Amino acid sequence: MIPVAKIDNLLRLDIQNGNFFVTLHINLIQILMQMPDLSTYFPVTDPTWIFFLVLSIILFAPILLGKLKIPHIVGMILAGVLIGPYGLHVLDKDSSFELFGNVGLYYIMFLASLEMDMQHMKRIRWQALTLGLAAFVFPLTMGVVSNVFLLKYSLVTSVLLASMYASHTLIAYPIVIRYGVSRNRSVSIAVGGTIVTDTLTLLVLAFISGMFREEVHGGWFGVVLLLKVILLSLFIVYSFPRIARWFFRRYNDPVIQFIFVLAMVFLSAGLMELIGMEGILGAFLAGLVLNRLIPHSAPLMHHLEFVGNALFIPYFLIGVGMLINLRVIFGEGDALKVAAVMIIMALTGKWIACWLTQKIYKMSVLERNLMYGLSNAQAAATLAAVLVGYNIILPTGERLLNDDVLNGTVLLILVTCVVSSLITERTARKMAMDDSQPENESSKETEKILVSIANPDTIEDMVNLSLVIRDPKLKDNLLALNVINDDNNSDNLRIRSKHYLEKAEMTATEANVPLKKVTRYDLNIASGIIHSVKENEITSIITGLHRKKNITDSYFGILAEHLLSGLNCEIIISKFLIPVHTIKRIVVAVPPKAEYESGFPHWMEHFCRMGSTLGCRVHFFANEKTTIRLQAWIKKRHKQTLTDFSLLEDWNDLLVLTGQVSYDHLLVIISARPGTLSYDSSFEKLPRQLVKYFSNNSFIVLYPNQSGEPLDTSFFSKLYTDTETRHYEKVGKW
Repeated sequence: MIPVAKIDNLLRLDIQNGNFFVTLHINLIQILMQMPDLSTYFPVTDPTWIFFLVLSIILFAPILLGKLKIPHIVGMILAGVLIGPYGLHVLDKDSSFELFGNVGLYYIMFLASLEMDMQHMKRIRWQALTLGLAAFVFPLTMGVVSNVFLLKYSLVTSVLLASMYASHTLIAYPIVIRYGVSRNRSVSIAVGGTIVTDTLTLLVLAFISGMFREEVHGGWFGVVLLLKVILLSLFIVYSFPRIARWFFRRYNDPVIQFIFVLAMVFLSAGLMELIGMEGILGAFLAGLVLNRLIPHSAPLMHHLEFVGNALFIPYFLIGVGMLINLRVIFGEGDALKVAAVMIIMALTGKWIACWLTQKIYKMSVLERNLMYGLSNAQAAATLAAVLVGYNIILPTGERLLNDDVLNGTVLLILVTCVVSSLITERTARKMAMDDSQPENESSKETEKILVSIANPDTIEDMVNLSLVIRDPKLKDNLLALNVINDDNNSDNLRIRSKHYLEKAEMTATEANVPLKKVTRYDLNIASGIIHSVKENEITSIITGLHRKKNITDSYFGILAEHLLSGLNCEIIISKFLIPVHTIKRIVVAVPPKAEYESGFPHWMEHFCRMGSTLGCRVHFFANEKTTIRLQAWIKKRHKQTLTDFSLLEDWNDLLVLTGQVSYDHLLVIISARPGTLSYDSSFEKLPRQLVKYFSNNSFIVLYPNQSGEPLDTSFFSKLYTDTETRHYEKVGKW
């Protein structure tokens, strides 16, 4: 601080002839000379302050730019330009940015493939292939022509430079996640097209770089590289899912699972780099093979998205901004010319590819714009290509890609990232607003699922089951209930109940789903559940399988009997031997005339939704008439679900299902209450059959909802005729 007395002597005010003159005192010059030079404090090198500054940018950039309607991604890149070595030079692009930048780059590719709806991807694989090939061919062809005739580069340089126009990075993918449109058809096509385009680009890059290696002879390098990529991809596709499934069944700790997934991602990326490809291809492939083992509603998925979007991806974007040197770009005429050609060719080529895909497959303008927004950002493969070309020294002593190309590439990255973010932000917002209309209509159909908690060992499985069958468009539709017997030991039971409910809430919160906790005092558990169901308008109850305490106890227990007699809502009795998210197939045994029950659409919705979420097949076993109705309903409501159908003529003996249900499958048996349309006397043998045939399997016994009118009342005459005929045939056989 400067003393006040000295400050008073700094300025002397002279008033002469009505004019004001300010003269500096000699002490001011001396004090200014004694002030420290701020340049000595920058760039910041202390790791603590580096991390603090980066976190401050990640925190405040979205807040400030959100008010200006500027996408957060653009803000991160501009912040990198400002604080980087070519801006105010507050920070150097040190090893921390290289480390976290690579992690963020791999994270973008990994999350993009992890978010993909694989069932939907199989249906649009040809659209994705079309976009990927078009997004590679058009920019590459236009780029080679412009580079040869406008920029006067050699053919090899022109091909490598044009391959940079063809590549793109899903830099704007966090935007579609934020707006909840990541499973839209156009997003899946753009993501699928990315892997096609970037794979071809990286092959071109590896082939050209291999041409200048001494150990490479002739054109065999490209063939050998392609074989290496195919063999490594087959190894990853075959081994990674089996290793991950074994690990997830053995270890349930979320931290351990998170570290394991990251290790698999970087192992895949490292193996790709080992054979001469870029690691982003390995990261993308790891996401594809782990896709069905990490469902969208799983807590692990929420952890992966949270850490990536909060730290690694912003770090990468800031690092990209630190590469940009605006002074060099605008100070060199050739750099501006090269940058202008690169930007025009890249943006035009990508637009032609998206327009062609839209016209071929009759897509909407919004879908075309979203594909274009996602597929025109240049970052990952572009940086890889320009750095490889810049480091290749030709026999003449010149670089394969000179300084003008290097500086023009940085401007290309900045412009395309800004354009990509702006278009994606605007289109995703419009698409989310359009999709909100059907959500409002579907929200009129009330769905509330109650998880009855009594055993701490089954809490996680039952809550995870509720997460994969619930309607994600509805909010506050999950409740966890623990009933306390109102006796003298209620204080201890209250503490235990609080612990159970907190565990259930934590499981749901990890998946970013709210869960309402309910503790109820009642004379018995059944009465407490029944009253809670009526008070909260519950449509489905999930409870665990009863543990037999003595030989006279029934298989499902007295609680299930009371619930079935006292409630009409859907009741799901579950037993899981493996985590819900590791199930590979759902086998559903459907009794005759189940399609006439009023709860038929409800449980069909649950298991089709579960199959889509887990990415597994749903295999229905039913008689011929019921199978026809199942197929018609699925075709109308859930045609994206992978389904199989087999005939189950004799419901009396479920032994035929033993060869269809493995340890990692889920057996679902649709039962019925006595006196209902689909009830059969063979249901009385169900507990004995479950103990005898399926004691080593995970299973669900479901009692459909009986409230409301039965479905298809026009079929009643035929229904009763079928019933009479069937009983008559039974008597004849007897």
